[in-house]
Amino acid sequence: MGVSTASYQIEGAVTEGGRGPSIWDTFSHTPGKTRNGDTGDVACDHYHRWAEDLDLMAELGAGAYRFSIAWPRIQPDGTGRPRPDGLDFYDRLVDGLTARGIAAVPTLFHWDLPQALEDTGGWLSRDTALRFAEYAGHVADRLGDRVTRWITLNEPVVHMAQGYAWGTHAPGRTLNLEALPVAHHQLLGHGLAVRQLRERGATEVMITNNCTPVAPASDGEADRAAAMLYDGFHNRLFNEPVLIGEYPQFLAEGLAPVVRDGDLRIIATPLDALGINYYNPTLVAAPADPGEMFELRPIEGVPTTAFGWPVVPDGLHELLTGLNGAYRLPPVYITENGCSTEDVLDDRFRIDYLDGHLGAVRRAIADGVDVRGYFVWSLLDNFEWAEGYSQRFGLVRVDFKTLTRTPRASFRWLRDALR
Repeated sequence: MGVSTASYQIEGAVTEGGRGPSIWDTFSHTPGKTRNGDTGDVACDHYHRWAEDLDLMAELGAGAYRFSIAWPRIQPDGTGRPRPDGLDFYDRLVDGLTARGIAAVPTLFHWDLPQALEDTGGWLSRDTALRFAEYAGHVADRLGDRVTRWITLNEPVVHMAQGYAWGTHAPGRTLNLEALPVAHHQLLGHGLAVRQLRERGATEVMITNNCTPVAPASDGEADRAAAMLYDGFHNRLFNEPVLIGEYPQFLAEGLAPVVRDGDLRIIATPLDALGINYYNPTLVAAPADPGEMFELRPIEGVPTTAFGWPVVPDGLHELLTGLNGAYRLPPVYITENGCSTEDVLDDRFRIDYLDGHLGAVRRAIADGVDVRGYFVWSLLDNFEWAEGYSQRFGLVRVDFKTLTRTPRASFRWLRDALR
């Protein structure tokens, strides 16, 4: 049992220690891109307050901490020799975790690509995959004596779709289907990084995919076809290359121009585990607009989070057992699961949410899924990407004016449950 965070969402200190700009620095400082013009310049100031945050994890009883490493802190331009001061920060963080008996689980890429790499093509460029592998090696060289469990990428589907296809996240490109090469280059970077990590003694390497069980809005043929299409883009495009070494057939032709001989063998380098982020199921209908491929429908009759996401714990059980039936799954970690609530300390809604989803995991284990871990999103309220500071996901409330941390009722509930 652990908690998850991400570098740009909590660290702040965006110009300290030689850190270079990321695509999220650029995007959030572009007028109109984030709610209220919020940026991650300060965020939770975790860069300076990490010891306090680790003490909170120890008080909670967390056994592991999933954090992400800011690539621009290690290589400000995304290439070249790593900056010692950038590595020093994560060195201190890992030492602090070790001293508190908390396992470090770093994610190498959680969307904050160095802006210099975006300027030369970003994940549309094959070269970024090669640079990512080099970066992974640099980080493992420094931390690999204490870190054995690694995550390469976080939610490549979201980064491709919102960052490159629709433009609602950094880097803000609106390429629609022309964003498909981003999927391949992220996955190629993953496979190359797995090899770099293994060469440096890593014993457990995984990718974290955002997965959702997909259902058609009706039994009609058009709705069922739309649901299959959505499942292909959201789930199969990122699960099947790493699990079986193939792209879904209907996408293979579109990816052919960027796939080279041997790429899929690299991408399918055997995983030690699969990370899964789950928030909700997806209901899909045939589109009313003939220029679209599918239409997402609301799920009626269930509670919704402050974000408006439907709360369906049974969807996590459905997802896990469905994947286990479709593939020869490696061990699984739920690397993110959580909810945004109103800004209150007595967050009974979050307690019920976590209790329901942990029950779903328990049922999945009973049904034969090899689940090894569960990470709550998130330890702290944070910068929630394009939504700025409007969404509260934390077990711990953060006052973004004073940066004071205050554990919520859900923190105390989980602490007592773990004890």
